[in-house]
Formats: sequence, structure tokens, C-alpha cells
Amino acid sequence: MGEFAGAGAPALLTDHYELTMISAALRDGTAHRRGVFEVFARRLPLGRRYGVVAGTGRLLEQLAAFRFHPDEVDFLRRTGVVDEPTAAWLADYRFSGDVDGYAEGELFFPNSPILTVAGTFAECVVLETLILSVLNHDCAVAAAAARMVTAARGRTLIEMGGRRAHEEAAVASARAAYLAGFSSTSNLAAGLRFGIPTRGTAAHAFTLLHDDEKAAFASQVAALGEQTTLLVDTYDISQGIRNAIAVAGPGLNAVRIDSGDLSVLAAQSRALLDELGAPDTKIVVSGDLDEYAIAALAAEPVDVYGAGTAVVTGSGAPTAGLVYKLVEVEGRPVVKRSENKATVGGRKTAYRRHKPTGTAVEEIVLSQDEPDLQPGDRLLQRPLIRGGELVPDLPTLEQSRAHLRDCLITIPWEGLKLSAGDPAIPVTVAPTA
Repeated sequence: MGEFAGAGAPALLTDHYELTMISAALRDGTAHRRGVFEVFARRLPLGRRYGVVAGTGRLLEQLAAFRFHPDEVDFLRRTGVVDEPTAAWLADYRFSGDVDGYAEGELFFPNSPILTVAGTFAECVVLETLILSVLNHDCAVAAAAARMVTAARGRTLIEMGGRRAHEEAAVASARAAYLAGFSSTSNLAAGLRFGIPTRGTAAHAFTLLHDDEKAAFASQVAALGEQTTLLVDTYDISQGIRNAIAVAGPGLNAVRIDSGDLSVLAAQSRALLDELGAPDTKIVVSGDLDEYAIAALAAEPVDVYGAGTAVVTGSGAPTAGLVYKLVEVEGRPVVKRSENKATVGGRKTAYRRHKPTGTAVEEIVLSQDEPDLQPGDRLLQRPLIRGGELVPDLPTLEQSRAHLRDCLITIPWEGLKLSAGDPAIPVTVAPTA
């Protein structure tokens, strides 16, 4: 089975119904009609006030390299999924269209047109599963991670969810969390692929391996030096901290607590470390942390949070709820009128309006109209692919990370609350002219 370049994912990331449509469209001659598809969310996950565009960098590389390999085409032919004309079309497939979208790290809200894909109907519709699988996952993780970053109030966050997700989803999650402001990941594959800083400690198993806790700590310090982090709650936390300082000295970088009432234990641990002459030894806490648990620890002497399960599962919202809809055919707006799923036809232009202070007040989405920009308005879409080729100078992951940080500053303070409420910024969608 073939693979996307550098991604480790199967190239046949296509749904059966997509090929059904292509086969029929090739037969009736509509496959080559020019169309425009848009990605947007009808609503945000329950309790969320903003979404975060994430995964764009991963998606663009996969999209540009998207091919149907001979063994995949043979499988589709043998199993009767496609007929011969469709098999021949798939064998020669190359995306030759254009893609525009919100920058990675941009915020989005209900009806924000975060990605626009233009080309023939067939070459665009076959990408639906790829596009939605990448964006729905990464946007969900990034939004959850961004809420955790806000709750941490400037304290360090480590992504530690690699054991709680599919092996490829874990790598993508680490990237999305780093985009959102996490400082590092324990996932070494993410470090290798994306240049994300990696960081980790030891597990309880390492302590249990040794005859006693001091022996385990001494082994770890001998191998890694006093800049390591010692896990002190395998047995008794207070004695674990005493053992850690006795072995490593007051220059020990950090101790980690992974269980119990973290609020109480963090305060007690800080007092004990200070008493032992280790005021600079940091306290790392982990163990089923989400944004609410992190916020609850805001007043405690915690230096670093390690978050895992909640990050890689989107903290209860594992998908961003994005859809991929046809909005234009041969320059003509088309609309879906299904109850509660209606769409606005026509290719959209979007911009965000700001106060002179820089606070965002509204997002305006126009269909087939040119925007009448005012001072403080910012266009949200930019070219990503032209004629099937990536445009030059696309933002790096570090630049996207900085962009999200800047965007979050523009949200009204109510929009950063963890409580349920309206989207942080209202979106006005102008009807098709």
C-alpha cells in the first residue's frame, strides 16, 4: 500500500461514496465541471467559544502528494468499487486546482470558510475524506490545547498523550498542541517529523525495578544529571521528595506528582522542597489534566503541567464538526436546503473587523462580493495551492504558533472563558447576491 510523503498514512484515504459519485459523473459528463468546495463548521462544540485552524501544514503536503497507486487502483477494480473508466481516471489522478484558506493558527467560528478548494468536481470531491479527517482532528486538538494554555496562565505545558491515541493521531496531536502553545511533547516521532522540542521523565516502573526509591533516583541522576525530573509518588510523596533531594541535591531540576489531590500535594511539596533547601526545584503535575483541572490549580505552586488524554481527545470534543460542501458550479452558486443543514451558495470572502485597540468585534463573510474594507479590517484567506502546486513561503509551524498567540490576544476577554457561552466573535454571513 502506498503512503503520503512523510506522513505514514495510507494513500487510499478516500470514501466509497466519493468514488461512486465520480463514476457516475464521469459517465454523464459532469465530472469535469468547475466547482468550488468550502470547509466550515455549522456550530462549535458544546461549551466552546472559538475554534483553532490546525493541520493545514500537514494537509497541504498530503494533498499535493495525493496519488492512487497501482495496487490501490487494482483493489478498487477487483472489488467492483469502480468501473474501468473510473479506474483509468484514478490511475492518472493529480490535483490541479487551487486551494485558499485561513492561515494555520487562525481562529474560526460558525460559518467561517476556513478552506476553499476549486477545480473540477471530480478532482475536488475525491479529497473530501482526506481534508476532513486531517482538519477535524487537528482543529479539535488545537482548540482544546489552546484552552489549556489560557488556563495555565503562562506556566509550561507538556503534551504527554501518545499512549492514549492511535499511533499516527498521537503524532498529529503533539503537533496541534505545540501549535496551540504547549512547550514540548513526550512524542519522539513528533520531534523528528516537526522539530518540536521533546521532554520526558521516568515511569513508576523504573522505580519499582530497583531495590528501593533512592537507588532508582541515583540511577536516573547518574545517567541524566541533576537537570532531570524525578517521579516522587510511587510510594510516599514526602519521603520521595526527601529521597530525591538527598540523591540529586538542591540543584534538582524538578519533581513530578502524577496522582492524588494535586492541589494539596503541590502546596505541601513546595513547602517541603523549600525546607530542604531546594527552592528552585520545580513541581510538575500530571494525571488526567484538562483545562478545568489546570484552571483549578492556578493558585497552587505548580510550575509545569503534563497533559495527555484530554489533549489528544479534544478534551471531550474529539472532532471540530467541520463539513465540506459544494457551493459553486461553473460560477453559479449552489445551495443545500436541507432542514438545519442549509448552506449559503457561492465562493466566500471573509475578513475580521477590529476596534482601534485591536480587539476583534465581528467576522464578515461575503458570497461572490468584493469586501469593502475599513481601517482595522483583516482579510482571513490566503493562497495555499495554485495549479496543484504549493505556493512559496507558506508559514512554518513556529510562525503559525506565533500567529495563534497573536489571534488569542484580539479576542474579547469574555471569549476566553472556559464556561459555555456565545462564540467570542459574531459572524455575519451576507446572502448570495
